[in-house]
Amino acid sequence: MRRRPLLLFALALLGLTSTVSRAQRSEPTLSEKEIEQIRESAYIANDRVMVFIKLLDVRVKALDDLYAKPRRPGREQDTHDLLQQCTALADELNDNLDDYGQRHRDIRKSLPKLVDATERWATAIKSPPDNDAYNIERKLALETIHDLRDEATQMIEEQKAWFAAHPPPKDNNPANSDNAPR
Repeated sequence: MRRRPLLLFALALLGLTSTVSRAQRSEPTLSEKEIEQIRESAYIANDRVMVFIKLLDVRVKALDDLYAKPRRPGREQDTHDLLQQCTALADELNDNLDDYGQRHRDIRKSLPKLVDATERWATAIKSPPDNDAYNIERKLALETIHDLRDEATQMIEEQKAWFAAHPPPKDNNPANSDNAPR
């Protein structure tokens, strides 16, 4: 008899713990089309980086649009949500860069574009006026984008050095153009 309430309590605690852990790691809100773009770019690292740049550009443009138009109710919450999505997408892109760096994937074409984009994103994220409803999310987004810029800048040099020492094969197979020797 006593085991049943204990079991129910343990299950409730487990459910609460998993809900809290999911809430702590924010997942970006993606449309079906965006999910499909990420899936399609999974095999070519440069394409995947460019898809993430595009996804972040969409969020930053939406943020700019919120403040370019007359104020409407819920703007602060929308700003909070967009900043949270920017942070989650930038985190995911940073994870991808870590993986590509370890595997020596050739992303030399997309890295300079990423560095340029981080400057654009940081400027746009700083533009909304201070507000307690989203200042913490703004700070997190700026830190994540700063980390992303640092990672990309460092990877540019690492990739130059690696591919100078290990040139990729010179064939016309697009599948090999993205993959470096392992």
